[in-house]
Amino acid sequence: MLRLRSASLTDIGKVRRRNEDRFLCDDTLRLYGVADGIGGLPGGAEAAQTTVDAVRAYVRDHPSAALADAVQAANHAVLSRAAEISPHVGIGSTLSVAHFSASQLSLAHVGDSRSYVWHAGRLERLTRDHSVANEAIDRGEEHTLRWMSEANRNALTRCIGQPPPLIVDNSVRPLQAGERFLFASDGVSRVVGEDHLARFLATDAPPADVLHELIDLVLRRGAPDNATAVLVAVDEA
Repeated sequence: MLRLRSASLTDIGKVRRRNEDRFLCDDTLRLYGVADGIGGLPGGAEAAQTTVDAVRAYVRDHPSAALADAVQAANHAVLSRAAEISPHVGIGSTLSVAHFSASQLSLAHVGDSRSYVWHAGRLERLTRDHSVANEAIDRGEEHTLRWMSEANRNALTRCIGQPPPLIVDNSVRPLQAGERFLFASDGVSRVVGEDHLARFLATDAPPADVLHELIDLVLRRGAPDNATAVLVAVDEA
């Protein structure tokens, strides 16, 4: 089995009054990811916390189940919580989460938090934002975006907490020693471009040191949103 080294870090940033990001960094379950409560809806922190708690509990209690099943369980849990605290509007969260087995990674994704892998000198984004802009591009309707504000272009089209059916992006990939996986909320990815992210992940520094430098850069650039990241390094056993 390949050995994992991990670290996680979250910061409220310099604008928000509350941190509505949550993360998973569970070395026992080998479960890692980030959830970001949706701004503009009530209960963002509650949605993100419910999401990570439900995913963790499902993976713990159903170790052989597909990760997508855990995400569906989280969606049900957030819907139930919404009925209690925001029945008329709802609550929601993003989720980008991975479960590492002995030789492969299972990834599940909803929303615009992101997952990346760095290996052999190259950074690859493993997820695609579920946004109005990307859906317009998929339909060949890019021309409609010119009249939209940036906020409307980036608005989410999928989230944890939406009525079913929830479509979850799933993928499985083999693990290789030397890979580094980064899971980040948009408070990181909208501030630090992929060229800079690649430089951070290329270093051999411990994951905790890398994340401190990364979040420090986000803060120096104004940190307009909560900033959360989880980093997993894959080593030879």
